[in-house]
Amino acid sequence: MILVTGAAGKTGRAIIRALVGRGQLVRALVRRPEDIPVVGQRGAQDAVVGDMRDAVAFRQAAQGTAAIYHICPNVSPDEVTIGEAAITAAQATGVERFVYHSVLHPQTEAMPHHWLKLRVEERLLESRLPFTILQPAAYMQNVLAHWERIATQGSYPVAYSVETRLGMVDLVDVAEAAAVVLTEPGHLGATYELAGPEALSQTEVAAILGRQLCRPVRAEVIPLDAWEHNAQASGMGEYQVAALLKMFRYYDRHGFWGNPNVLNWLLGRSATRFEAFVARTMRGKDAV
Repeated sequence: MILVTGAAGKTGRAIIRALVGRGQLVRALVRRPEDIPVVGQRGAQDAVVGDMRDAVAFRQAAQGTAAIYHICPNVSPDEVTIGEAAITAAQATGVERFVYHSVLHPQTEAMPHHWLKLRVEERLLESRLPFTILQPAAYMQNVLAHWERIATQGSYPVAYSVETRLGMVDLVDVAEAAAVVLTEPGHLGATYELAGPEALSQTEVAAILGRQLCRPVRAEVIPLDAWEHNAQASGMGEYQVAALLKMFRYYDRHGFWGNPNVLNWLLGRSATRFEAFVARTMRGKDAV
């Protein structure tokens, strides 16, 4: 049995699907009872409801599992507290593998939610657990948040320069790589960057979307004050808004990309290119 935390989110759902596809038994740790059917649909055989900040609940969820795949809620101010609870639960229950879902370039202090993941990595290095750390880039799937606007208006909105280059990675590839390190030998003590095969400008992203949709698509910059207003109106928390604004400013100045060789090696094939991802999405074949 493998415990997947944060299991009802898009990352957790993808990891569950990949593990079940390899014949693994999965226990899902979710926050709310209504999330149980969500993970069940992806193949989780067991689900536990609990708050990851509760060390006792975390230990109970980990009891009887052979491995933990730990995903913290996205852009959480409690990343370190939750990470420590996960590590403590793994130590107490004697799991054989602990895989931490970190982020590409966590050493970037200018992005606070990345920096907090580095603090968890530091604690994991000191834990004496049999660990692996995965550091994925931004997901290709993030583009789908704007899919209706892209498809109907030909507008792809971004909160940074259209010339910003991002090395986006397919979440399906990330999940497959996670399943590899959870089920195959030779990955303990490793830290793996999981980056996509291209560092595309947002203009290039829009052009690919346009080719696949057979209509013009343009990348358009959302002013940060407008983005902030919309985020606050949607109920996004103060920490999340501030952290994401800093991320957008970092992207605007530096881009965000890495090398795909490690991911290619883990997959035993070339990582998915953005155009192939869009084509798959249009066929209704996206697996997350």
